[in-house]
Amino acid sequence: MSLTRDELVARLVRAGELEISGEDQVETDSYFDTSQFRFHGPDGYEADYADLTNYFKSIRAAFDDRSIRRGIIVAEGSHIACQTWIEGRFVREFTHSPAGALPPNGQHVTWDLSNIFRFDSQDRLVEEWVRTDYRSFLRQLGAQGR
Repeated sequence: MSLTRDELVARLVRAGELEISGEDQVETDSYFDTSQFRFHGPDGYEADYADLTNYFKSIRAAFDDRSIRRGIIVAEGSHIACQTWIEGRFVREFTHSPAGALPPNGQHVTWDLSNIFRFDSQDRLVEEWVRTDYRSFLRQLGAQGR
């Protein structure tokens, strides 16, 4: 790997900001190995880069006032683990919720995530593992009992 720990962290932070804002898909793509990337989520959910991109498009479509924050960040070799909070106001249908499409409730929603990322030898994101509290997330979305 040619980048320092701080440079890898900066790439990770910027990639997250771009996913949430949607401001520059070409730049976003440059942070990933788009053909090899694999996402490993809760309950055995697996996705590729196109699936991840579509998920973030659904977030941008459903939530206003979006933001992303990173908490504790631990880096070792080609892996970075961190706390992540994604927030937004739920104002339009969310097509990619864990419970399927949900109507908006106008509420402020916070995803509380733990992530582990792996970078390849060209310093691109190639793998991500996520854990989250779906119960809290679905409660905020108004999906109790689904």
